[in-house]
Amino acid sequence: MSNSQLTPGIAPGRLPAEAYQRNFSDLDPPLDRHEAHVAADRCYFCHDAPCMTACPTSIDIPLFIRQIATGTPDAAAKTIFSQNILGGMCARVCPTEQLCEEVCVREVAEGKPVEIGRLQRYATDTLMAKGVHPFTRAAPTGKRIAVVGAGPAGLSAAHRLAMLGHEVVIFDARPKPGGLNEFGIASYKTPGDFAQAEVEWLLRIGGITLKTGQALGRDITLEGLREEYGAVFLGMGLSGVNALRAEGEDRANVHAAVDFIATLRQAPDKSTLPIGRDVVVIGGGMTAVDAAVQSKLLGAENVTIVYRRGQEKMSASKVEQEHATSVGVRILCNAAPVAVHGNGAVREVEFAYTEDTPSGLKLGAETFRLKADQLFKAIGQTLAGQPEALELSGGKIAVTGAGRTSLDGLWAGGDCASGGEDLTVTAVAEGRDAAMDIHARLAQPS
Repeated sequence: MSNSQLTPGIAPGRLPAEAYQRNFSDLDPPLDRHEAHVAADRCYFCHDAPCMTACPTSIDIPLFIRQIATGTPDAAAKTIFSQNILGGMCARVCPTEQLCEEVCVREVAEGKPVEIGRLQRYATDTLMAKGVHPFTRAAPTGKRIAVVGAGPAGLSAAHRLAMLGHEVVIFDARPKPGGLNEFGIASYKTPGDFAQAEVEWLLRIGGITLKTGQALGRDITLEGLREEYGAVFLGMGLSGVNALRAEGEDRANVHAAVDFIATLRQAPDKSTLPIGRDVVVIGGGMTAVDAAVQSKLLGAENVTIVYRRGQEKMSASKVEQEHATSVGVRILCNAAPVAVHGNGAVREVEFAYTEDTPSGLKLGAETFRLKADQLFKAIGQTLAGQPEALELSGGKIAVTGAGRTSLDGLWAGGDCASGGEDLTVTAVAEGRDAAMDIHARLAQPS
């Protein structure tokens, strides 16, 4: 007998085969040419555009939308890529509803913004589909730079440095490049192996050598890189996972949500992935939502997100929260885990009600339990394996200016660096700006 949503425990194949294809297809289908023109015509092309100010990479949004409206999407794409070389991915995963679209004049006046994200995807997809790269390298400088981490920050830094004429070597611990774009984003947001296609397209600039399976502290050392290269950029992200600090969290089937998402992203056949009948996800950010939604799409009957504070304080956007509830995910707030129960493996999770007071979060005496075959932790990640010589701030690499660390000749950006938000678009901006600072430093007389 085949499995179903009612099959107890953890099991694969809970849904009909066609359901997996449907569930993990493109969440927001791309605009066609006519739809893009209609959407672009809604833009007021503001002179002092608030959307541009809200974009972490400062893309000239009115300009690229005008270029779409005038029938030149390739030019629009170049406008985007000049500021954000990962504009294709950001068009798919950036929380535009909290950034550019939130401050759109149309949103303020009518409650319906210009569809900036979808227009950005239309432009970037149009150019990338032609297999051409919009930029060429400057004359070789003879300088070599090491980039640690092939995620958004590292790729952005590497591309800008290569475009400026430097030779760049990227080292990444994983077997494939892309960082969280490849391993940490819900599959329905970037189907069709887009993350890898984007990396391959980016590398067309030339001058970039990619070395995978190379972890800092295991295969390469910071000291060795600093001796061999003219500059080093660290963009290796966060590999540690915060603990629940709840009794019994070491029981079986308690996993980090990022590991679950990474496994799902790499699975060619989603029906083979086992999922529980009852799934609980602890956290309030995008990772929690991605894990919960995908658990539901794999066929879990009951999926619950539990967040320790009020729903208005969840870092996941309202759009993401609404998407979760629309597929049947339940969101419970003001509760924190105190114990994981079960005989070897998780069977129930006990929570205490919480109160957010001026002196901090306080646990109440009253508790409740939720059934759980699987428990996913999505309460943040930590920096792991960083060189001891680096100064830290708030558990991340301390940086000043455009990513300068406490060590000369060493820059950092993205999730591993202090400051900024943990967003793909922010990481791209930090990598780009650090690259420009590195270029300026290398141009100085020695």
